[in-house]
Amino acid sequence: MADFMFLLLAVFTVGCALAMVCLRNSVNAAMCLLLCLAGVAGLMVQLDAFLLAFLLILIYAGAVMALFLFIIMLLDLRVGAPISRKNIGLVSGFFSGALLIAGVASLIVHDRVALPAQSLPAPVGASLKGYADSLFTVYMLPIQVIGFLLLISMLGVIVLSQRTPHSE
Repeated sequence: MADFMFLLLAVFTVGCALAMVCLRNSVNAAMCLLLCLAGVAGLMVQLDAFLLAFLLILIYAGAVMALFLFIIMLLDLRVGAPISRKNIGLVSGFFSGALLIAGVASLIVHDRVALPAQSLPAPVGASLKGYADSLFTVYMLPIQVIGFLLLISMLGVIVLSQRTPHSE
């Protein structure tokens, strides 16, 4: 049953990611990204990483996606001259195909993942207390920098989206 759920969530996640890349409407692509994040959270639940799944849904699917949709709607992009995506698609398709072939070849060659004989110590973020301690001590500066960059990007979009009255 767990294998079936993994395959179902993996196909759902990859399908939503492909739809996100292929859709031309920005709002629909953002909604596909939201579904992709939900699929990744489901995969994390299967790995018993409940805290990471909860944080992914709470932070990325909640706050960041709301910010993305706010910025997309604030920009109010009009359909103008079509942008040529031919070369970008070929290059990204080549790299994606090469990565896929390398991953499949790695799975075929190694057949399975070798686990060490001794048991591993619990990771730092395994408990909520350890995760909070490392979050508010070691990773405090990077989290503040990321929040500041998100604030700057949102302010930049607001400034760029303001329309100036045409002087006639």
